[in-house]
Amino acid sequence: MGTEWIDRCHKYTFIDGESGFQINFAGMNFDDKDIDSLNERFAGVNLEMQKIEQGEIKNPDENRKVTHFTDRSIYTGSPIYNEVEDFVAKIRAGEIKGSTGKPFDAAIINGIGGSALGPQLLQMAINGPYWNELSAEKRNHYLRIYFLDNTDTAGLYDALQVCDLETTLVVNVSKSGGTQETKNNMIVCMEQYAAKKIDFAKHACAITMRGSELDGLARGSSWLKVFEMAESIGGRTSETSIVGHLPAALAGIDFKGLLFGACHMDRLTRNPRLSHNPAYMLSAMWYLAGDGKGDRNMVIVPYSDRLILLSRYLQQLVMESLGKEKDLDGNTVHQGLNVFGNKGGTDAHAFIQQLNDGRDDFFVTFIEVLEDRMCAPISASIAMGDYLHGFMVGLSNALRTKKRQVIEMRIGKVDTFNVGMLIALYERAVAAYAELIHINAFHQPGVQAYKLASKGVIRLLTDVEAKLPALAPFTGTAAEFAAKLNLADSEYELEGILAKLAANNDRRELAFNLRREWNKDKGWEYTVSAK
Repeated sequence: MGTEWIDRCHKYTFIDGESGFQINFAGMNFDDKDIDSLNERFAGVNLEMQKIEQGEIKNPDENRKVTHFTDRSIYTGSPIYNEVEDFVAKIRAGEIKGSTGKPFDAAIINGIGGSALGPQLLQMAINGPYWNELSAEKRNHYLRIYFLDNTDTAGLYDALQVCDLETTLVVNVSKSGGTQETKNNMIVCMEQYAAKKIDFAKHACAITMRGSELDGLARGSSWLKVFEMAESIGGRTSETSIVGHLPAALAGIDFKGLLFGACHMDRLTRNPRLSHNPAYMLSAMWYLAGDGKGDRNMVIVPYSDRLILLSRYLQQLVMESLGKEKDLDGNTVHQGLNVFGNKGGTDAHAFIQQLNDGRDDFFVTFIEVLEDRMCAPISASIAMGDYLHGFMVGLSNALRTKKRQVIEMRIGKVDTFNVGMLIALYERAVAAYAELIHINAFHQPGVQAYKLASKGVIRLLTDVEAKLPALAPFTGTAAEFAAKLNLADSEYELEGILAKLAANNDRRELAFNLRREWNKDKGWEYTVSAK
């Protein structure tokens, strides 16, 4: 690459000698003038970031503070931290048992979005994919961990197949206490426990805001424990709070290490100078690469099997925070950044072909882990991990040769400290980028819009179920059913409802029978008949 490239790397690589964290921006398409032009704007960004940490209202739509940066610095000394540690110690020692007197062996973490993605990321990164297959002795009597993060019955079914309910704790996580997906899983879990004559209350705990629907249910039913979640911490920035702590502690993960890593990165990213702040530089690269409008896709490629979930975690953090229709002044801006990802090595046999030869509509961040997990020599002088390093450097060089934009990040090993640093780095970068493009990173109006729309579909479903018995017997297309039910304007939604009901006719307690058959001339025909 020549001395010019080496000089550029020296100039645009941030290195923290204390932690070993390193990030190289030299492979991005910018020059000194671009950085100079942003210095003044980042002075304003830094001021706004200070306001966040000083407790000003930074989510005007919900009139609330944003405290995840500051709360984690004092969390280990808080009463709730000690409550979690004491609760888990008693679970592990068998002092807290299930309703039938058996010690707990597994936990189901029931949450969605940030309530699941952060704990899933940490569990995979630290304990790996096969933790649940280890014996209790090899797990040091910490619990097997399963996640429910959708309202798909397949996920619930799979968890119930491997969990003995007598020895399973259910952790229900919902900040508002009314999140429908989490509520659905909780209701069915309660029914499953009741069917086996097991007292669900002695197997359940909650993480929620005080006064929420879930809080009222848990306290009113005398659940094992209710842990309070702060109103000022959003789900996608909750991993360094109680939301991340309890699942980690149940699985024997060093949560203090995660907090120390996050707080260490917070200190690094409070530097007001753009070129000396890795989070500000990261957000500046996003801004320059996408012309301030997200015109390039963000590709995240960690060269580590244990970090495979990082891209999924960042999808929510980045896309829910930055994907906004309006700016802070109410102007229509349609901002956002698409996030895609895979894991290094594997990705070379997947979508790297397109990154190398296809559309130039992205920038990629490679994350290298220096320390190999085990000794694995391939020859006298080459180890298995050396190939992973070679693949990354070779791919990075190849992409840059084609003028594709690359960021290279490096950490020493996959542990809680380094995962904490990565989480804090991207949290700060997202918040800074939002200030740069003048949007509110801490609300999610699009999410609320889809929830309202889905409620309309559920109301229609309820209405259709009530009206169908009166039609029996009747056979017709969705359009013909819509005409009979005076729902012509809802024919599209009705067809989906009929298809769903017909597919589950034997799995529902309906007041009618409904089946579906293909008619080559008319399409799908539905037949409703009496029970």
